[in-house]
Amino acid sequence: MTDEPRVFEDAEAATLSPTLRARYDQMFPELTPQETERIRRFGTIRGYRDGELLFKTGDVGRGMFVIISGQVAITQRDGLGHVTPIVDQGPGQFLAEVGTLSGRPVLVDGHAEGDVEALEIAPEELRRLLVAEAELGERIVRALILRRVGLIETGASGPILVGSPESHDVVRLQTFLRRNGQPHHVIEPEVDPEACELILRYGPADAELPLVITPDGTVLRNPPITELARALGMIAPADGKRVYDVAIVGSGPAGLATAVYAASEGLSVVVLDSRSFGGQAGASARIENYLGFPTGISGQALAGRAFVQAQKFGAEIMIPTEVKSMDCSRAAGALALELTDGGRVRARSLVIASGARYRRPAIENLAAYEGRGVWYWASPIEARLCKGEEVILVGGGNSAGQAAVFLSGHAAKVTILVRSDGLARTMSRYLVDRIAATANIELVTHSEIVALSGSTERGLEAVRWRNRREGDETVSAVRNVFMFVGADPATGWLADCGIDLDPAGFVITGARRCELAAEAAVNVLESTVPGVFAVGDVRAGSIKRVGAAIGEGAQVVAAIHNFLAGAPVPDHAPPAR
Repeated sequence: MTDEPRVFEDAEAATLSPTLRARYDQMFPELTPQETERIRRFGTIRGYRDGELLFKTGDVGRGMFVIISGQVAITQRDGLGHVTPIVDQGPGQFLAEVGTLSGRPVLVDGHAEGDVEALEIAPEELRRLLVAEAELGERIVRALILRRVGLIETGASGPILVGSPESHDVVRLQTFLRRNGQPHHVIEPEVDPEACELILRYGPADAELPLVITPDGTVLRNPPITELARALGMIAPADGKRVYDVAIVGSGPAGLATAVYAASEGLSVVVLDSRSFGGQAGASARIENYLGFPTGISGQALAGRAFVQAQKFGAEIMIPTEVKSMDCSRAAGALALELTDGGRVRARSLVIASGARYRRPAIENLAAYEGRGVWYWASPIEARLCKGEEVILVGGGNSAGQAAVFLSGHAAKVTILVRSDGLARTMSRYLVDRIAATANIELVTHSEIVALSGSTERGLEAVRWRNRREGDETVSAVRNVFMFVGADPATGWLADCGIDLDPAGFVITGARRCELAAEAAVNVLESTVPGVFAVGDVRAGSIKRVGAAIGEGAQVVAAIHNFLAGAPVPDHAPPAR
């Protein structure tokens, strides 16, 4: 019996991208006997009989398994009972993926082929291992990430979405799953007989589409995002019993940077976000001026790495979880976040990293076409919907420029509308030059959209815009419009807590520096409420750049340490780490 990973079917490996196929040895590495011996102290040896399951799709993950002897078959299984072989692993190989770091539900099955002895390493011990064994930890984390990417690419695990890929609600659910790195796939009633059977069995009414079949076979009918997340085990109720050292609201670059630095320095950390990790930056097709990535990196990839990094150091991340309000009374010595689902999160300090929400221009009927032709980001999902068509993009900032360049590779033509006389004052030079050099991008200045029209069935069908100087109006049969016209701070949940905001709603920081002159350097990020800090786009006066947001996330941790050092320890505080 070979110790090398054996792929059951060449067809399965062929569904991976060339990049992943080239890195297959990194996806399924083998530990030496000496390395296996070094990590024994982190786990417990367990035995399994022939055919016994080590783990099952949908169950809460018990941790990582390192095979000591025997062979384990790894397979993917969806909610319809379809089983797809992945790989057979033997001695020295480990069984885990990214979700293992935080004990998330398992995405694959693993059963013993013959008798198996394995070292079981619980999630918290796995995180200790990754820190204690740096070189080994690097190889393990790389494999965990590549395995999740492979699961996403093959689409044979995770929930099944039954409906048209162009429908508003399929796009809504698919965007949420994709932005959060969750494997899934879509089957269409028009081309897949099995999809038709499912619709007849579970949801014949159009209002109930799409159907969602979870890996354990549960059927959801056009679920809200939170319901889907709970069904997939992405979030659990928060009872407020535990008190964290720091709660971070928002998981964009600033929030994730805070989580990484705070957790790596031993603080107990919880991160809450109502949508997905990465924030607005996570939707960027390519960021080319971020330090250390000369060829550029997508916002999703950058945010995904930070998301894994935060979990590696033990940060607890709750997505999607929406904060309704904050209680600053410090009952029992802690701040409290009230959640829209009735849950509660308590922490000794708070970092506001909630960023900003996409601004909606004052266009009549705009809301009727959101998700039906009007978009506030440009991902591969939206690019697929407008392939070979003409699209309009509104906005002149870097996010708009990145989206325009990305869409130009899919759409027949991209028309950029701006109210000003050009892009030079609002967009980085490299993007301005690239747009000018792209044949199918047209810049239209001094113009704005004044009307949208379409139908309930087909969504957006036409756009009318006006030249602000000449007054001329143009009507175009465009079915997709991308809005990048800035954003407003997401600070509504801070009302009645005594936190000062500027006239635009951004959090004012640094006002207490005169009281704490000796700590002026670190307290520049503190709000007007002690122990509450703000970083990133939500902070008044911040530089709206990914690099600046990450820098503030690193800087604020020093301020948190200073505050916690002088604050009393509340009831049910986490143990020292």
